[in-house]
Amino acid sequence: MNDLLMVAGAYLLGSISFAVVVSRAFALPDPHTYGSKSPGATNVLRTGNKAAAALTLLGDAGKGLVAVLAAKAISGEDISTSLVVPLAGLAAFTGHLFPVFHRFLGGKGVATAAGVLLGYSWWLGAGTLATWLIIAVFFRISSFAALVAAVFAPCFAFMLFGAQAVTWATIPMALLLMLRHRANIGRLLAGTEPRIGAMKKPAPESNQ
Repeated sequence: MNDLLMVAGAYLLGSISFAVVVSRAFALPDPHTYGSKSPGATNVLRTGNKAAAALTLLGDAGKGLVAVLAAKAISGEDISTSLVVPLAGLAAFTGHLFPVFHRFLGGKGVATAAGVLLGYSWWLGAGTLATWLIIAVFFRISSFAALVAAVFAPCFAFMLFGAQAVTWATIPMALLLMLRHRANIGRLLAGTEPRIGAMKKPAPESNQ
């Protein structure tokens, strides 16, 4: 029962969309109404408000990290042998994608996945983040960097933990992240995917 409560709590924590919360606090348009229409830091950055984008990034990554660390602390289990800790991380990630507090209209999960992976293992998180950063710096396309990092994350997990639950938990995360980027994949193939920092005019207030 405690394990189920931890997983449910992780999902509810993941369901808090910081893009929506921060945008309301900064009196910015609803992130569902402009750009990629995805509530995430990259889309919030399209408003030109770097502080709001940074807070969104920290909040979305933080909730994934907190969900995993809380599960570790409450269960007292080691990540290499635990089942509930990987499930809590996966639940937080799923909550971000399908948030119960926001009509199940969530983001693409990049920042939250990073927080979850850092919670699983600093080495796993750092390796995946380094992969994202290298691709992002060279190509300046956030979605492409995210897709490459998603492919490498399960590989890094297997290198660190072998065929343990934590490794298996990274696979559906990677697949869901790629699924959420299917429109981006189409634009990447067409050469029309916007680059990091490209501003797009927000929708009028009346459309929110």
